[in-house]
This record gives sequence, C-alpha cells and structure tokens, in this order.
Amino acid sequence: MSDRALTALDKDARIAELEAALAARDTLIETLRFQLAQLKRMAFGQSSEKLALQIEQLELALEELEGEAEVVDAGKAAATAGGERSAPIRRLPDHLPRIEHRIEPEAGSCTCPDCGGTLRPLGEDSDEMLDVVPVQWRVVRTVRPKYSCRSCERIVQAPAPAKAVARGRASFATLAHVVVNKFDHHLPLYRQAEMMAAQGIEVDRSTLAGWAGQAAQLLDPVVARIRDEGLKAGKLHVDDTPVPMLMPGKGKTAQARLWTYVADDRASGAVTPALVWYRFTPDRSGVHPQTELKAFAGLLQADGYAGYDKLYESGRIREVACWAHFRRKIFDCHQTGPTPLTADLLERIAGLYRIEEAIRGSPPDVRRRHRQERSRPQIEQLRVAIDDALRRLSPRSAMAKALAYGRRRWHALTRFLHEGVAEIDNNIAERAMRAVAIGRKNWLFAGSRAGGERAAALYSVIETAKLNGLEPQAYIADVIEKIASGWPASRWDELMPWNWTAGSPPSAWRHDRDHRAPAHRAHAVPR
Repeated sequence: MSDRALTALDKDARIAELEAALAARDTLIETLRFQLAQLKRMAFGQSSEKLALQIEQLELALEELEGEAEVVDAGKAAATAGGERSAPIRRLPDHLPRIEHRIEPEAGSCTCPDCGGTLRPLGEDSDEMLDVVPVQWRVVRTVRPKYSCRSCERIVQAPAPAKAVARGRASFATLAHVVVNKFDHHLPLYRQAEMMAAQGIEVDRSTLAGWAGQAAQLLDPVVARIRDEGLKAGKLHVDDTPVPMLMPGKGKTAQARLWTYVADDRASGAVTPALVWYRFTPDRSGVHPQTELKAFAGLLQADGYAGYDKLYESGRIREVACWAHFRRKIFDCHQTGPTPLTADLLERIAGLYRIEEAIRGSPPDVRRRHRQERSRPQIEQLRVAIDDALRRLSPRSAMAKALAYGRRRWHALTRFLHEGVAEIDNNIAERAMRAVAIGRKNWLFAGSRAGGERAAALYSVIETAKLNGLEPQAYIADVIEKIASGWPASRWDELMPWNWTAGSPPSAWRHDRDHRAPAHRAHAVPR
C-alpha cells in the first residue's frame, strides 16, 4: 500500500475519532441536562444541602461542556459557506433600546458598481445582536440661580432638592445600585469598591456601608407597611436560616437567625399582593416567631420546629405541615440505602405533587374539591403503607424515625386537603430564603445585630419588589427619593411594590402638592 493511501486512511481514522468524540460530548451534555432536570424535580424547591450541592456541581459541569460545544460549533459554522445557523434565533426583548447601524454598499446606494445604472430599493436584510454598555458613572450638577429684587432687596432662589445622604455625594440611584448589588446580586461592598476603583472612582467600603444604611433608613416606612399588610393575610409561610454574626471584641461569630414571613396566595388564584418580610434575631428561640405573629390569625405553613407549637395552642393559628420536609427525610434514607419501601413511598408522594401541579392557579374551592376526590384516597393508602412499615421496622432505625416524624404531624400534613388556599409544602418560604443562602456565601456574616436587621429590611423590600414583578433598583431609587422629598403619609399605599408604577419625578408631585396656586412661589432667602 502506498504512502498516499496510508495518509488518507490515517486522516479518515482521525476524522472518525473526532466525530466519535463530538458525539460522546453531545451525549454527555444531554445526559447532564436530564440528570439536572431530574434533581430539580426531586428537590420540590430548596432541598437538602447535599442535593443542592449536587445540583450546583452539575450546573457548573454543564456550563463548561456547553461552552466548549459552542466554541467548536462556532468554528464549524465559520468553516461552512456563509456560517448560517440552522436553528432559529430567539427574538431579543422588545423593551431594550435599539441602535441601528446602516451599512450601505461601498459604491453607494445610487449607482450600480458594474454598469453605472441607477439603483432602486429592493428590500433589506437585518440582524440583531445583544450588546452591553458597562456601568457608566456620571456627575449630576444641580444649579440654583439666585435673583435679587430691585425694590425690596429680597433674594429669591429655588429650594434645594432633597439629598440622599446629608452632605454626601451619592444620588438616590447610587444608593439603590449599592444595596441591590449587595443583597440581590450578592456583591459584597469591598468588591463593589474594587469595581468602582477600576473605573477611577475611589470610594471607601465604609462609605458604601453608610450609603446602604441610609437607604435602609429611608425604606423603614415601606418595610413596616409590608409587615402590617402581611399580618392581615389569612395564610403565612414561615422559615428561618442560620446567619453568622460577628461578636464585637471576640474575633469570632455567633449563630444568629434570619426569619422569613411570606404571604403569597397566587397559586390559589388570589389577586391579593404577594409580599415577604424578614426578621433578624441573635438566636433561634421560639419567642421570636411567637412575638412576631402575636397579631396574626389563620393558617401557618412551616416546618416542625417546636418553637411554633405555642402559636397553635390557642387555635387562633392552625398548622399546615410541609410534605417536602417529610419527603426529604425519606429521601435521605433512600439515598443512604435504597429499598423497595423508600422507592414506593417517594413515588406515592410524587403522585400527590402531580395532582397539585394540575390545579395550580385554580380557585380554593376547585382545589379543595380536586384534593378530596384525587389526593385524599392516595393519602389514605399512603398512611396504611406507613403504619404497616412502622410495625415491621425497628423503632431505632433511621427510616422508622423518618416515618414517625410524619405520623406525629399527620393532622397538619393533611390539613391542605380541607383548605383550598393551603399549599402541599412550605416551598414558598424556602424560595424566599434562597437569596439569603446565596448571599451568605459571599458576604460571609453580619457585622453586628444592627447590620443583620438592616439586611433583613433591605431583603424585605427587594424580594417583595421581585414578587410583584418589579426591577428592584428602579423601584428603590424612585421610592427613597420620594420619601426623602417629603412624600405625604396619606399616600403611602402608592409606594408599595404592589401599587407602584414608574412615574413622575418627586419635583412634579411636590409642585402639585405645595404649589396649587397659579403663580410659582420660590424659596425666599432674607438678605
């Protein structure tokens, strides 16, 4: 066989090898996507730490493989004629501003480059790309001219607008930018200071902390109103999570807690506003939720923490237990040592969730009827299976303890069958804690109790804004400017996230409120 023939065979073998590697890569990507989707379905919201870590690891691996695949596919596309994509391009959002670059032929739009004839419009091809402009800092200079009366020597000048920080240099938009970056985008203040320094703006971290504190103080009335409205709800979801708190002078941290209280009945077709507020406490004593909810009456969806028990004693608050917590205990046993029993119980609980998915968004009466017809028989069969298993298992086994946990709270676990507004689990509260869990990995700990309370207040506003479909930075910038400018207390409801709309600047409503006379009255300064 000739050398040329051998070379051709080597090339064919190499091509086959590369094609096989690409096929294996694509298969691995699809496998990871499938496994990730499975894990997310199993989680039913925020699952155990081990499961959450597994999801994060899969997402990272998938990101890397998809990135490599995109580079290879881009190279292949460039090698083909025109580099055309076979898949349709998803339309970019209509709300984004658009800048048009028009590219005319080199010879111009009037004369044919071949024969010199006159060109006529035939159509056009257009292509859109997503572009980004880095954060652009600017200086807003406010000028207030002074005028002197020739008759009485009076000096007339417009009043100075409210400032975000007294004797400070930050605008209201800057304060909103700092707090949203920290508590929604999880960028600690020292990183924000580094990013600003890279753009030539030297601002100390302590200054940024002061700006965040000023924003929290201005938002206090909004936080108080969110809490007041939440306590009027007929159902609340409650959860808590540990937050390290620095102990001044000791150089170590203590285990503080951040509690979340969520009112969100959208899954039962309600049109009442969704809201959430947070509370920071130095420990996990049951007195904290007991104090917080002393004026609340209705359904309370929470985990099995004993600190809630006193709330249920009077009957004013009725417990709705969480099937996700119960399932998680069974899942942990299944992960350690899978058995036909654990697999069967997990599949039965998954069946309950499939029923819930079918009625999500339906009115309470529809949900209750559907649960009575479909979920109740399945839960009765599940109870029989659990009782049978408890008779056979050793009371000291992990599985027996998991099942006993559910049987002790069976009345609370099945209350959702009779209450159409209730949910099958407490994942609404657990989702509200997700931002805290992610942020905690970045800002590490609360510097003090005051810092923890400030974080709770800002989380309350940011997460409530997101529940109501608002962009938090735009909302906070507008609201704190209006509050600082003297927004009337009689119109607080207009500033709540469920009522707020981007509108006129504070100067417009202030002028309408204070200057209803035809003539404008400027601020007069005695000479």
